[in-house]
Amino acid sequence: MISIRPAKTEDVPQLVMLLKALFAIEADFDFNPDKQARGLLLLVNSDKACVLVAETIDDKKLRGMCSLQTLISTAEGDPVGLLEDLIVSADFRHQGIATLLLAEACEWGKQQGHTRVQLLGDKKTLRL
Repeated sequence: MISIRPAKTEDVPQLVMLLKALFAIEADFDFNPDKQARGLLLLVNSDKACVLVAETIDDKKLRGMCSLQTLISTAEGDPVGLLEDLIVSADFRHQGIATLLLAEACEWGKQQGHTRVQLLGDKKTLRL
């Protein structure tokens, strides 16, 4: 069974490993554990960002994560959310965990006054 909760500082080492798996499938990003840990700490400790984790209840291991950051949209004239990271461990995919993470991230965004969520895509996927 999985629970979704906000990330804590002590989760950062496990989150770095999830980002390693994410970056392995994203051609535009190089894995650098020091940079990823630094960025995660900034996000976890920011009131303008939300990092959520999917944790197995029995063994307390992180099986997925999602991050949402607040930006200001000139088009909307309001805050919006930037969804940058979404990953679920390969052996836990196709169980609805990503859907749970996204729903909770969108709920956090609503509470922050976000009028929409934008997805960050890498340029090779988008073929820019």
